[in-house]
Amino acid sequence: MKWPDNSNYHCVSMSYVTSLKGPVEKVDGKLVLRIPLSAGGDQFIDCSKGISEVEGEYLKVTIPEWLAGMLRIDEGSIVSIDNENGKCNIRPANPAPVQ
Repeated sequence: MKWPDNSNYHCVSMSYVTSLKGPVEKVDGKLVLRIPLSAGGDQFIDCSKGISEVEGEYLKVTIPEWLAGMLRIDEGSIVSIDNENGKCNIRPANPAPVQ
């Protein structure tokens, strides 16, 4: 499942901060975000160096296992990503309650 160019993401841009929401995918056993460059993915290239790569029209951001566990996200989870303070910040869009 990709971040469609018209429905599963939401972009907010204010004062040089870009914020997006979209689904987590599993590719080759790894959790990733595949963000269309034209939908704001290009704003995350610099802050996500080391965990991302450009694949065609998408920025593919690999979510480290330790972070996925800490955030309690998995394939199909909806996450928010922003570039506030020049960092790549990933958060669950709807955090699961702690039990």
